[in-house]
Amino acid sequence: MFTKDIINDYADKLLIGLTEEENELLLREFDVINDNMSKINNVKGLENVEPLHFPQDLMVKEIRDGRTSRMIDIEDALKNCDDYIDREVEIIRVVK
Repeated sequence: MFTKDIINDYADKLLIGLTEEENELLLREFDVINDNMSKINNVKGLENVEPLHFPQDLMVKEIRDGRTSRMIDIEDALKNCDDYIDREVEIIRVVK
């Protein structure tokens, strides 16, 4: 069960401050999700159905030969970034 405090805590960790209205909206949406999950759990015979883990076929039919087709100069690549040290792009840290 989600509460206002839990939602605010997650929003703070994700750096997305929520208004009181947005918090209430999320609480209502989670209530809908919980209700739907309860309905799914009440389907008769559900425990006899094997779960579907990943629906796509992952068999690789063709592997590339690994040859480089086109490269740009490092200097040209670094022109597209704001900060870099030597030949490495510097990025900001966004996770606490």
